[in-house]
Amino acid sequence: GPERRGNAGCALPAAVDIQPACLGLYCGRTVLSVNGTVETYGDCGVCPRGQRTDDNKICRECMGSPDRYDWLYLGFMAMLPLVLHWFFIEWYSGKKSSSALLQHVTALFECSVAAIVTLLVSDPVGSLHIRSCKVKKLSDWYTMLYNPSPDYITTVHCTHEAVYPLYTIVFIYYAFCLVLMMLLRPLLVKKIACGLGKSDRFKSIYAALYFFPILTVLQAVGGGLLYYAFPYIILVLSLVTLAVYMSASEVESFKDLLVRKKRLVVLFSHWLLHAYGIISISKLDKLEQDLPLLALVPAPALFYVLTAKYTEPSRILSEGGNGH
Repeated sequence: GPERRGNAGCALPAAVDIQPACLGLYCGRTVLSVNGTVETYGDCGVCPRGQRTDDNKICRECMGSPDRYDWLYLGFMAMLPLVLHWFFIEWYSGKKSSSALLQHVTALFECSVAAIVTLLVSDPVGSLHIRSCKVKKLSDWYTMLYNPSPDYITTVHCTHEAVYPLYTIVFIYYAFCLVLMMLLRPLLVKKIACGLGKSDRFKSIYAALYFFPILTVLQAVGGGLLYYAFPYIILVLSLVTLAVYMSASEVESFKDLLVRKKRLVVLFSHWLLHAYGIISISKLDKLEQDLPLLALVPAPALFYVLTAKYTEPSRILSEGGNGH
């Protein structure tokens, strides 16, 4: 194949002129050999896994590590199955709170172990650190849409993971979650859920068998969009679910909140999600500016409790009937 020789890191105009241009946003030349300061390059094509092109269209190894926002994104993708597990366990467990609690703990254990194992099998293997490429723009997530056709007939396939490993690591995590759930949960449910009917027993597991494929498709199609939008998704969804929960539980005063422990647990878990969303938006770049924003975390719940009595449906209906 065509070769280009030059000092590593230096662009040699003469050498570039001889070469046909490397087309496409994500096509690059692999480094075949390094002899002192001289590098030998291969044909223009797809970069190997764990590499991405630099400004000179040369495939370079990704040696960076994920920044804080990348970790927050991975945390969000890791939380999704856990929150869904908890929701469906709660939904199908009915009044049997003791069996539900054990299932909640098991779900947390499954997802935690899956996350640790995923980090351990990622490069570098055996450590909780991962090396990654920097996300520069949205198109980095969708390299398959940017394969060039120089003559409009043949397509040069340069699809590779430019955001290595943020795209594939989520799939690996979901696979481990699913395997661990199938190993642990059926045995546990069979042992403890005596009070539930035969059909209700495994419904939370069946629900997971539905939502894991949905989450996988969501990551495959919308991974890049989620990467940029997840802080706002967290804030909006946590606000909506908190409002729905409080109205469904008929919480109208602080006393109603304190009556049952479960309500407090739900409230605090929503507050944690609010905080996570605020931290993800601000990225905590300027601590003295961003930390005060966390004081807003209890605001929606306080607003709801303080205004609930004014929006009581029965009161509105009675006032409407009186002609006010």
